Amino acid sequence: MVGVKELPLLDRTDAECCTPLALEPLPDADAHVLSERFAALGDPVRLRLVSLLANAEGGAVCVCDLTEPVGRSQGTVSHHLKVLSNAGLVVSEKRGRNMWYSIVPPALEALRAALVTR
Repeated sequence: MVGVKELPLLDRTDAECCTPLALEPLPDADAHVLSERFAALGDPVRLRLVSLLANAEGGAVCVCDLTEPVGRSQGTVSHHLKVLSNAGLVVSEKRGRNMWYSIVPPALEALRAALVTR
């Protein structure tokens, strides 16, 4: 999407939120954060939405432009995006009547970092 302003990232997550699973036992608080984020990615539609957002030209996508790629209604896509937002994986911004979404890179990085092995 040419000319689309990139959304600013909210400080909703800490890139180093969680202890890597293979380095030491996982504290309860980290387990809670990780389980919510991994659970949010446990649906194929949500995983596809994260992939689409991560590869979006301009960094943000209108919810109306996500319905066709995932083959779901706008209401269903909005529901999945809300789950991802509640998990801290995406942020939204209202532009006129439409909601625009972008990923939270530090949240995805925290998931990757938690899976690092020795």
